[in-house]
Amino acid sequence: MITPRRRNDRRHMQRGKQGTWLTFYPNERADPASDGFGALVALNEMLLPAGAISAQVKGTGAETITYVYRGVLAQEDSNGDSGVVHAGEFQRMVMGRGVRYKERNPSRNESAHLFRVFLHPSEAGLDSAHEQMHFPVAQRHNLLCVIASPDGRKKSLKVLQDALIHSSILDPGHHLVLELMPGRSAWLHVISGETAMQEIILTKGDGAGVRNEPSVSITAQEHSEILLIDLGPKPRFLSRRAGP
Repeated sequence: MITPRRRNDRRHMQRGKQGTWLTFYPNERADPASDGFGALVALNEMLLPAGAISAQVKGTGAETITYVYRGVLAQEDSNGDSGVVHAGEFQRMVMGRGVRYKERNPSRNESAHLFRVFLHPSEAGLDSAHEQMHFPVAQRHNLLCVIASPDGRKKSLKVLQDALIHSSILDPGHHLVLELMPGRSAWLHVISGETAMQEIILTKGDGAGVRNEPSVSITAQEHSEILLIDLGPKPRFLSRRAGP
């Protein structure tokens, strides 16, 4: 079963100069996707203009993967840790419960455009942690490049949840297939371009959940970039406050 989620179904939130588009919105009780998709609790698209500072947030113990699509993102927390994530880099972070986080765009002329995946914590009380890697375009070109996995395979970021996160940049007409083991599901998010999943056309900002299918089959209709997340069974340990 394939369930599309169109870009116009996302909730747009504006906090100061920061714009965020939420694929899943936990307070929308009438929305069947309010709780996310299995271990995937949130998938947000964020835009931070040049020189802007984000609203400060308090960590909830969630495990996050951040992809800086364009620009640069500077981060700091109340523990005194800081860092910078550049375009093409992926960062895995555990947002420690109670720790305060702030982000800013240090550029004077370019917006920071990023995507952030939130995974349900695999256990309670995870300590703050972070790791980041650069995955060149050549490594993701017409391939399902694993950028995060539980075992750190192929030099990917290591996550604690049963999820494999793939990134791919596709030429028009290129076809990809991800085989799904029994009991697993998948979520596709189209960052740019247009793709076809069976007879369903998905464009920039669209997503789709896949359950009870042997595989995910994707064909790029034009030059496209996607995130594809292979998810294990819904975890037993869940916290509704684990998300953003």
